[in-house]
Amino acid sequence: MKKYFITTIGRLRLFAILEGISLLGLVFIAVPLKYHFDNPAISRSLGPVHGALFLFFVFNALHVSIERQWKFRETTWKVLVACLIPFGTFYIDSKILRKLEKDES
Repeated sequence: MKKYFITTIGRLRLFAILEGISLLGLVFIAVPLKYHFDNPAISRSLGPVHGALFLFFVFNALHVSIERQWKFRETTWKVLVACLIPFGTFYIDSKILRKLEKDES
């Protein structure tokens, strides 16, 4: 767990996981509760949390991209688009970020 706080890739992976969980919570729990059961309470509380995690993920992705000099067409766009798709950040974490972190060690 300590590795997620030491390196920039580790922090990006942590934000990817947290952002992915919050997006899944919104899509599969909060939105159905809001529209099908007329209960917007979870959506009101989870929405801002997801928004903040989304921004942290995007800013960290851009920071890592600049720091590691990623080419936009090769890596950066994939990482940024992943946060818009449910399960996308988990896929990017396993296919790109985990490998980059191993190379860094």
